[in-house]
Amino acid sequence: MSAAIRQYLVITGNYWAFTLTDAALRMLVVLHFHQLGYSPLSIALLFVFYEFFGVVTNLVGGYLGARMGLNRTMNIGLFLQIVALVMLAVPAALLTVPWVMAAQALSGIAKDLNKMSAKSGIKLLVPDEQQGRLYAWVALLTGSKNALKGLGFFLGGVLLMAAGFTGAVAAMAVALTLVWLASLFLLGQDLGKSKAKPRFREILSKSQAINVLSAARMLLFGARDVWFVVALPVYMATVFGWDHWQVGGFMASWIVGYGLVQTIAPRMTGHGNGKSGAITWAALLAIVPAAIAGALAAGWPAQAVVIGGLLVFGVVFAVNSSLHSYLIVSYARSDGVSLDVGFYYMSNAAGRLLGTILSGWVYQVYGLEACLWISAVLVAMAALFSLWLPESTRKPTGEQGYV
Repeated sequence: MSAAIRQYLVITGNYWAFTLTDAALRMLVVLHFHQLGYSPLSIALLFVFYEFFGVVTNLVGGYLGARMGLNRTMNIGLFLQIVALVMLAVPAALLTVPWVMAAQALSGIAKDLNKMSAKSGIKLLVPDEQQGRLYAWVALLTGSKNALKGLGFFLGGVLLMAAGFTGAVAAMAVALTLVWLASLFLLGQDLGKSKAKPRFREILSKSQAINVLSAARMLLFGARDVWFVVALPVYMATVFGWDHWQVGGFMASWIVGYGLVQTIAPRMTGHGNGKSGAITWAALLAIVPAAIAGALAAGWPAQAVVIGGLLVFGVVFAVNSSLHSYLIVSYARSDGVSLDVGFYYMSNAAGRLLGTILSGWVYQVYGLEACLWISAVLVAMAALFSLWLPESTRKPTGEQGYV
């Protein structure tokens, strides 16, 4: 086994373990606080710091990764997630809204340090001329992570019923501590450290390709989360009458399927021309939430429409997400890759923040149909932004990225 593959496996293993705890924690918080009587908007506000600090972390984390090395930023992310879990493993009387928001802030920092480090690390393990291999590795990392995210949703619902909120987060803290200790010894010590120390102002100095792709990514993930984060689980619990394990189980199955589609996305899109793929798949995706909203407005059976629509949305969104993940790694510079990837995932986090706030507020005031129409508009805007992407991911001879 080559050194590159060994490091790929360590990075992927870290990402998997983190994802399980992160997804389970999100489902635990949504279901537990819904059970306590919190409104959809109040639940959404619990995640505001999680998403806000994700924006900040991706921007600053890319700079830190280039200066310190991606091994350190990844291990710091794992450690902060352990601290966040321990903060929540307190008696129920101490789980006040400010306390939960503070723990979620740490978890948001942890998540995006971990994600930025993992995606940046892959760029450094594959030669620039092997774009097909790069796409396949990124798709496998992203898809497998999302499959485990689905299992994490299911795990969160099951743990809440089996061990209660406090017992669940305590168990996850112990498991993740073991992963963190292993990572300290196994991850390469100089992974991702830039040869030339970047200046802080370079975190905003990006190419047109990265700026455009980042804007499209923000809109894409805002479109997903505007109905997926809070509105959908609460809708299933209230309108469908599903209990915790049913909501968690369905969300888990959806994410697992979504992750599996991501792993095979290179076969569906190819890797020769990222621009046309980004435009086409975003345009297709915009149709789906609009169709679901239209069917609900027409009075079609809600359960069949929402579940069927979700399955279609999951497939098309998975291809969009996997294609974007490949394009950013391909466009990024090899030296200081985390600066470009961090900036891009800052936009990803900004989209999640926008979607999370809208998901709680719009659902509470206007309902699920309004969330779906907003989703369709945001994806259509992502398709329009993609018109300004470069015609090809191929780089001119001698260049390491679009700079």
